[in-house]
Amino acid sequence: MSSSTQSVLVVEDEASIASFVALYLKNAGYDVRTATNGADALASVQSQQPSLIVLDLMLPDIDGIEICRRIRQKSDVPILMLTARDEDVDKIIGLEVGADDYMTKPFNPRELVARVKSILRRAAPERKEPESAVLRHGDLRIDSGRREVKVGDEEIQLAPKEFDLLWELLDHRGLVLTRDQLLERVWGYTFAGDTRTVDVHVRQLRRKLGEASPIVTVWGVGYKVGPARDAVSA
Repeated sequence: MSSSTQSVLVVEDEASIASFVALYLKNAGYDVRTATNGADALASVQSQQPSLIVLDLMLPDIDGIEICRRIRQKSDVPILMLTARDEDVDKIIGLEVGADDYMTKPFNPRELVARVKSILRRAAPERKEPESAVLRHGDLRIDSGRREVKVGDEEIQLAPKEFDLLWELLDHRGLVLTRDQLLERVWGYTFAGDTRTVDVHVRQLRRKLGEASPIVTVWGVGYKVGPARDAVSA
């Protein structure tokens, strides 16, 4: 799917920022819609089903984290969160409730467009892995064609980036992957030196997979897949 057929919903209550972001996204070939509050944003997600959402954290009625949480109950649409505060807790909570990425204001609009392109490219149904590819690790089974993860007979619901991260680690089992490598391979870019995104997603994977999680922390370096008995729970 080309960018000209993809739509982006910009949820931002500051008109100048909304129009600024919309202009750059339109110039990149996206169909852009805007919402100035949480209620309108949720209604637009329901009726328009955008390809991606650029979501401001601070809105006049419903905050961005709550909007993200509600969207994730029904949809896996990619979400890029904007925050005016350089607060780690905001970023971590946003990622934990399902945001795919975040940017802190003020930001370079060209970088925002690059992030949008990268997120949409990674979320596209066309995968570099063969449709029939299946990886197993003990009771854990991950099917790239069906985008399905099972522990035994139980299906585990993962967010898109959680799935991609788990696949990348399992596909390179035995190797230690640094956080920067994982950011580049899973998110498709260098994340301005902030690797906390990877840590948050690993924490979520460990929580969802429980004892079946094969992810081992290599302190000061990154992560690897080891024997299931070596997995460290969050």
